[in-house]
Amino acid sequence: MTATTLSGYERAARHRLDGPVWDFIDGGAERERTLAANRRAFERVSLRPRVLVDVSHCDTGVELLGARLRTPIGVAPTAYHQLAHPDGEIATARGAAAAGALFVVSIYASRSLEEIAATAPGPLWMQLYWLRRREALADLVARAAAAGCRAIVLTVDAPRLGRRHRDARNGFALGPGIRAANLDAALTATAHVASAGRSALAVHAAEAVDPAVTWADLGWLRERSALPLVLKGILTAEDARLAVRHGADAVIVSNHGGRQLDGAPASLDALAEVVDAVGGACPVLLDGGVRGGTDAFAALALGARAVLLGRPVLWGLAADGAAGVAGVLDLVTEELAHTMALAGRPVLASLDASAVTTGGGAR
Repeated sequence: MTATTLSGYERAARHRLDGPVWDFIDGGAERERTLAANRRAFERVSLRPRVLVDVSHCDTGVELLGARLRTPIGVAPTAYHQLAHPDGEIATARGAAAAGALFVVSIYASRSLEEIAATAPGPLWMQLYWLRRREALADLVARAAAAGCRAIVLTVDAPRLGRRHRDARNGFALGPGIRAANLDAALTATAHVASAGRSALAVHAAEAVDPAVTWADLGWLRERSALPLVLKGILTAEDARLAVRHGADAVIVSNHGGRQLDGAPASLDALAEVVDAVGGACPVLLDGGVRGGTDAFAALALGARAVLLGRPVLWGLAADGAAGVAGVLDLVTEELAHTMALAGRPVLASLDASAVTTGGGAR
């Protein structure tokens, strides 16, 4: 299918997916305040267009950790893509490669890392949670390097899973045909055990993820990989400065799509604080609430080097497999280029805080 807006892909995905799967993809934590705040933050932004600028060619290309990308719109790490389409992450990888976009593969991918890497000529990053079983974590790091991944993304905002009431209400669990293909089956067995009134994924996370990890543990990870280390889930200046101090090669401003701490700030609202604290020491990326090229423009103007899409990629995947993923990424990239032209900003380097207002006048 071809949709002219992301909402078209969203409608198609909702039509195709079972209710509990849709709730797993669509839902947030607790009262879903942060989920809603992500969208409201973008709605507060106004653009400041410049005129009489040569915009006959608008270049959306960007360099990120040594890779040249056709677009600053990438794929955020999300779990179990086979819930949305039988081909799972294989289709996502093909779609991302066709769009010239970065794909960040989840530790909970439902296809093996090696299969995904063999499919995708485009750049891949590997996302991890800090597992209690460090040997399993070390194995994934080694496999990521062997498969050609260009960075390790450590999610740092999930010492335990957020209270996702939709999943608990549905007694959500993975069916027998879906599994975390890159982890030992015994490690993820409880994710398949349905129980009324609770999420099997939350039970599994409590068993598998180490809540005691601290900044001091990053050295252990550094010793096991020469790949760039990206920290995902940074929302404050304090943690941004600590990330730089501990040698992070990039940070991702993220509230986990509103799925972790309900009441945390919108990613866009936290962006300027993090960018200022990083002070150019490493690239800053953003995910959370991006629903089109104008949103991407705003985030890039406020200091993000790239933005990552989570739910919209899954909408495209559910709607039309690899073609749907490429369609979503191309649509947002085309909207970004269109916005750049009308705003008089023909290259990404020309996007800065003077291109937007956030309710308090030009910055």
